[in-house]
Amino acid sequence: MIIQIIAGMVAVMSNRKIRYMTDFFISVFYIGIAYMLSFLCTELMHKGVIYPVIADDGRLIEQGLQVGNLGWLGLNILLTLLSYPFIPLLEKAFGLISEITLIELSDLNKPLLRELSFKAPGTMQHSLQVSNLAEAAASEIGANSLLVKVGALYHDIGKMLNPQFFIENQNQNNPHLELSYQESAKMIISHVSEGVKLAKKYGLPSIIIDFISTHHGTTRVEYFYRMHKNENPDKPINEAEFTYPGPRPRNREEVILMLADSAEAASKSLKNPTGRDIDNLVDNIFTFKTSHGQLQDSNLTFAELDTIKAVFKKLLRSIYHVRLEYPVEKMPQNGGENL
Repeated sequence: MIIQIIAGMVAVMSNRKIRYMTDFFISVFYIGIAYMLSFLCTELMHKGVIYPVIADDGRLIEQGLQVGNLGWLGLNILLTLLSYPFIPLLEKAFGLISEITLIELSDLNKPLLRELSFKAPGTMQHSLQVSNLAEAAASEIGANSLLVKVGALYHDIGKMLNPQFFIENQNQNNPHLELSYQESAKMIISHVSEGVKLAKKYGLPSIIIDFISTHHGTTRVEYFYRMHKNENPDKPINEAEFTYPGPRPRNREEVILMLADSAEAASKSLKNPTGRDIDNLVDNIFTFKTSHGQLQDSNLTFAELDTIKAVFKKLLRSIYHVRLEYPVEKMPQNGGENL
């Protein structure tokens, strides 16, 4: 019992973060060492000697270590290797997700991601940029960076059904010109529900599907809402027609994805931005999401929010090659006699 408890503790501690097959075999190696050492210690505590002690007359006084038991421990180690194929089954049964599965899902050759890159290449590029922003921010605050990276890769898969209705996939023709503002908003909003359907069809884990359903929260499709309001100032507006169904993000990773998605998309509207332009853009997005209650269901702290904001500003400045802004030197007021 003591040997199995010790080996089990080593198994749990060495399996906290396993992303690759080599990590799994290293874990099995540690388990093997734990088996051998704990067996040696318990045997010494029980017997007191390593080798058999034989009296002068040939009688066996102490048996020493029972080396034959090492074979059974070796069999235990081999059986541990069989646990790897059971990981997907246990994940399905208990609604869990391992880092090994997340690594597999992040492969750009997975069917859904490959289809997205063919049908909506602009959306695919957007998703890659969002995943970079989100992963960096998650790492900085100690959130699950791999999970939010994978969630970002899949969050817009619903756009592949009607890619031409999203600006990142448009060339010259804009199909929204032929629709009413309500119809356009409905088309934009539908990419969330359609994405959830696609994710379930392809068997994505529920935790990844949550990123798809929450990445817009319960915000409005602001552009079409404001256009409709400006053209119909005296008519009542049914805001539900312009509002995403939600739910709002419920954990740090989902909040990071929402903010990264909005920041990356909004930054595309900037023409030759300065560092100050990017800083103002990020600040406005964070203020907007906070004031509209999109973060209230999560456990994100204000300190973490400030850290995420700083990461976004730094990376967006790098993406747009913003140079260092030097302060303007003031000329002397005496006409320059002292120069």
